[in-house]
Amino acid sequence: MNMLSFLGETPTIALKNAQDECGEDAIVVSTKKISSANDGTKDMYEVVVAIEDEHKQSSLSTKQISVKPKQSGQTSFNAKVYDFKEEILKMQDAIMQVQKSLWDPKSQLYDLTIPPEFVDIYNLFEQNEFDQEMTYTIMKKTIKQLPVALKANPKKVNDFFKLILRRIIPIKQEIPLRKHQRKIIMMVGPTGVGKTTTIAKLAARYAYKLGQNYKVGIVTLDSFRVGAIEQLQAYTNIMRLPLEVVKKPEELVEALLRLKDCNYIFIDTAGSSQYDVDKIELVNEYQNRVSELPIEKVLVLPANVKHSDLIDIYTNYSRLNIDFLTFTKLDETRSFGNLISFAHKTKKSITYFSIGQNVPDDLIVSDSSFLIDCFMNNSCARR
Repeated sequence: MNMLSFLGETPTIALKNAQDECGEDAIVVSTKKISSANDGTKDMYEVVVAIEDEHKQSSLSTKQISVKPKQSGQTSFNAKVYDFKEEILKMQDAIMQVQKSLWDPKSQLYDLTIPPEFVDIYNLFEQNEFDQEMTYTIMKKTIKQLPVALKANPKKVNDFFKLILRRIIPIKQEIPLRKHQRKIIMMVGPTGVGKTTTIAKLAARYAYKLGQNYKVGIVTLDSFRVGAIEQLQAYTNIMRLPLEVVKKPEELVEALLRLKDCNYIFIDTAGSSQYDVDKIELVNEYQNRVSELPIEKVLVLPANVKHSDLIDIYTNYSRLNIDFLTFTKLDETRSFGNLISFAHKTKKSITYFSIGQNVPDDLIVSDSSFLIDCFMNNSCARR
């Protein structure tokens, strides 16, 4: 749509000039007096009308239209045609920038304006499905604490947020055992999260990749899933590691005794829905049979589910007294904020990340910098 200006000695004459030039479809935008009679001159009025751009306009932002006088002796005037398209686009960009900087949580519990310097980081938090309450807290603290001199430097802003995230991610450092120590690790979690594959990766790591030649044994309690025992048997045959198959709770004690010379013993459990309390309690029954032994319980969780699902899984599996977390399927998601906020809220440290199906390579020792890089880049990098 274009805006045109027409002049006349009276509003009626100015309007008639506009109608003669543009027709009846012109929309009057404004009428105003622009000069008064003085020294023989006459009053002058301006009528601004809007018309649809039915023909291709030149790329120039304005052009002149000569408005000829209807009576002799009158001075001719030029009317300017303004192409407002470029200006409107600029205004739209500005509005979009303002919208990005407005805090608009789903819960509508908070009101916070995000400074322009933080807009990109704020969008990262949104894209990564970070917990809304935690996002609000982090943004509010950062707005107050970050020195003004640093806000103009995007790299400094990013580094500051990385520092905050590093402080809130609970990480369990990998500390290899001494020669005569022993550790029993039970992996629990829903069906299909990758417990068996993760155990194979860990077994290979401790048996061959740490340079200590640790003795590693594996126990499986999973007699429900078709092919579960065969899968572990294949891994243990390749790695030449002992495998114990336990089908009843009372058999677990004897199986652990047969592996008494092992430094690391990994127990693979049957997966079940987080809502199948009976299956989870069955794992607890196995655990109670060897309650005198210190068993580290690790909850294996998929990275490619939303925060509420992680909470449901943790809530129902917490009856097993979970000690640590391991996240799998990091290669199957582009959002990592749910992992960070979940680990922080549960106060359970992360032990490992699984980033693929390759045994033993697709395993990352827990590292806050790795998870933050995934968060910042919306992708999981392979090391």
